[in-house]
Amino acid sequence: MAAFPEGTPCWVDAALPDVEAGKRFYGELFGWTFGEGGGRYTDALNEGKPVAALVPKSDGRMPTVWGVYFATSDAAATGRKILEAGGQVIVDRQPVGTAGTMSLAADPGGAVFGLWQAGDRGGFEKQGEPGSFCWAEVYTRDKERADPFYEAVFGFQGTDLPGSSADFRMWSPAGTEPGEDTAVGGRSVITDAFPAEMPGHFLIYFCVEDCDDTAATVVRLGGRIQAPPIDIPYGRIAVLTDDQGATFAVLAEPAEAA
Repeated sequence: MAAFPEGTPCWVDAALPDVEAGKRFYGELFGWTFGEGGGRYTDALNEGKPVAALVPKSDGRMPTVWGVYFATSDAAATGRKILEAGGQVIVDRQPVGTAGTMSLAADPGGAVFGLWQAGDRGGFEKQGEPGSFCWAEVYTRDKERADPFYEAVFGFQGTDLPGSSADFRMWSPAGTEPGEDTAVGGRSVITDAFPAEMPGHFLIYFCVEDCDDTAATVVRLGGRIQAPPIDIPYGRIAVLTDDQGATFAVLAEPAEAA
């Protein structure tokens, strides 16, 4: 079982109206195959290794979203920290067979995230490679509350994005030297450039070989491009929405110099 440091992203899943349609979409987009996890979960596999899951929405009123889970060694203690820091526990601790214990929470701005206390299952068996998770960032309208919240709950050490005018903060786990090399996620701000009704939320990134080709494939499969491919210091990114309404991002890392 992979061991994930406290507070690091260890799993992602998509809550969808139609899991079979999700299998077709993401199977073609990322080359995923699918097995059965615990209960209602359907595991997404990349080269036979679990990288994500698809789950049917239990209530049609719930949003169609990709969500991230952060590793914790004690979900009860982390839940208390969440409440003390001004967040909410939406779903209290629930055992998932022998795999582990999960819960859902929200930060002071309403962005929802999960906690995962590992049992037999640690989380990703592959990440940071094409077809797997590589990054997560929270979008908030209130960074003055969000920054101290995540620092208090997970012990994150924040670093502003170097050489950029963007209001963006990178998170490094407790006990590491904060900076680009140790960052596991980040915080962005919902500005006036976004729709006024957009709530606080997490955006999940997947690695791909070719950002532009992936964006074109999403459109061909019935999805949409929310933010077209652009170059950033870490590669080329795009924000995309699948054919059921779940939004995610992709990153193609820069080609290594010969």
